[in-house]
Amino acid sequence: MRKLHVLLFAAAALTGFAGTASADPAPKMPFATMAELPIVEKHVYDEDANADKVVDDALARAKKNNKLLLIDLGGNWCPDCIILHNLMEVPEMKKFIDAHYEVALVDVGRFDKNAQIGARYGYNTRLKGVPTVLVVDPKTNKVINGERVFALSTARSQTPQALADYLANWTNPNPQ
Repeated sequence: MRKLHVLLFAAAALTGFAGTASADPAPKMPFATMAELPIVEKHVYDEDANADKVVDDALARAKKNNKLLLIDLGGNWCPDCIILHNLMEVPEMKKFIDAHYEVALVDVGRFDKNAQIGARYGYNTRLKGVPTVLVVDPKTNKVINGERVFALSTARSQTPQALADYLANWTNPNPQ
């Protein structure tokens, strides 16, 4: 598959996001840069899905399986969304995600669809960027990554390891 070549910047945007005391650290990424990441799937979000049902079903699975809920709000037009999704499909990362999260992919169109999902979790205004990633504790149904929900909207300018570390941070009972 064709690789998506992107500009690479320092991963300073995530400096300090990764917890150092994570019970289960992020997997080591086999890619040093996003330019090495194969883009195998470009149509990530089901544009016809019932977003409320997608989130409700994933929340029920998260409760049942004692995992966190990861709500990925994005669009198929968004390079950062595609990069994040493809990174989550790298075998090392997929194994980690599957062990810790139930994932709900929600299409937000061009910021004109499914705003009720963000509103459900206190993000009533227009999203600042995509992907917006809400990490939800299924026991309380509250977002635990608070002000950092927009941190991955610049996925293409971060390193694969920084993204993995960000996602691992929330699996720690006391995230930084």
